[in-house]
Amino acid sequence: MATLLHIDSSVFPLGGSASREVTDAFRKEWESQHPQGTVIYRDLAVEPVPHLDGHAATAAFAAPEQRTPEQAAAFALRETLAAELEQADVVLIGAPMYNFTVPSTLKAWLDQVILMGRTAGEGSTLTGKKAVVVASRGGSYAPGTPRESFEYVLNYLDSLLSGMMGLDTEFIVPELTLAASNPAMAELVGKAEESKAKAHADARALAKDLATRAA
Repeated sequence: MATLLHIDSSVFPLGGSASREVTDAFRKEWESQHPQGTVIYRDLAVEPVPHLDGHAATAAFAAPEQRTPEQAAAFALRETLAAELEQADVVLIGAPMYNFTVPSTLKAWLDQVILMGRTAGEGSTLTGKKAVVVASRGGSYAPGTPRESFEYVLNYLDSLLSGMMGLDTEFIVPELTLAASNPAMAELVGKAEESKAKAHADARALAKDLATRAA
């Protein structure tokens, strides 16, 4: 049966998070197409994975029989996370912009799952696998906007997911999410609502399309 790996990283719960609302819309459509399928879910805000440490990093370059007990214990998590990626037919990632980049919890997960010679680099086991990233942001960093040069989420994740890991990555970008709560952005509320509606529609349509392909 088809498997979806769903990663959320917003510090806010569903109902207060734009990225979670869109990943939830995607997941519900996916599950409607695959009611008997598997969803592997990791909420990195509720249960963050540890940051990569020296034991976990060096273990990747040591033969299993040569690893210290500390290396073996640290690498076990990396093996589990990498296996979840490899098992998935589609990877769904909620990646809100915090201070111009991704949440530290998402960065920690990425550092753990990137294994050169396995999930990254030439011959990656993830090559061609579909990844959908919901990259929400409070303002707009689109080409031509004043803050275009501050866009470090899409560029970073595309370089990592597509360039290093070989994933076929597609982005859904709900923007201006702070318009309704920021008086200085009052004139942008209409555009924010349009962006939100488009993101939800795109998520449902993409989930249906990818679910059909994974059937």
